[in-house]
Amino acid sequence: MEPAAAGAVEPWSPEPDGTPPGQPEAGSRSDHPEVSYVLRVNGVDRPVAGAWIGESLLYVLRERLGLAGAKDGCAQGECGACSVQVDGRLVAACLVPAATAAGSEIRTVEGLGADGAPSDVQRALAATPVQCGFCLPGIAMTVHDLLEGNHAPTELETRQALCGNLCRCTGYRGVLDAVRTVVDERAAAAARAAAEAERDGGPGSRIPHQAGPPAGGTL
Repeated sequence: MEPAAAGAVEPWSPEPDGTPPGQPEAGSRSDHPEVSYVLRVNGVDRPVAGAWIGESLLYVLRERLGLAGAKDGCAQGECGACSVQVDGRLVAACLVPAATAAGSEIRTVEGLGADGAPSDVQRALAATPVQCGFCLPGIAMTVHDLLEGNHAPTELETRQALCGNLCRCTGYRGVLDAVRTVVDERAAAAARAAAEAERDGGPGSRIPHQAGPPAGGTL
């Protein structure tokens, strides 16, 4: 092999670890500052220590906090499997730098129910025949988010809300039926509560009536 001509630029050769010349060695964190912060997740403060500043909220939830409900489906914000709420807004956790969520209220699929029990949405989805269920946690988050702002969505509105949730195997008919079941059950429960309140005479019916002052009198 002939020597390179004077002034010619030789092609670089990778370091033994495969990194380009002049770059930090593999595994070096010198150019990746570490941070510590606290995330409030499902009403509980969860400290995160020694994390790379660029870690996504999805990574931190799953790998550092052990909350595996949000799934890593695409890492591009396209599939909806990692959906969570941040300050009441539905987001793709794979696109959110975890450090930026410090100080926010984060809700994951693990926090949808009360006292460890599944929510009505989760129960309805669990009764839906599915092939793998990988997408269901993200769908549950989307449906909760939808019903918080729209108590009786039409099928079209439900379909539009679910357009960001990709199901590769089962389809959406069962999900649409589950949403209708939840809406109907909530409406029936509200009607029963209203009927019971009316039967009992309404709030405050047991408080004795207090007569007002006589005509021309003062209090």
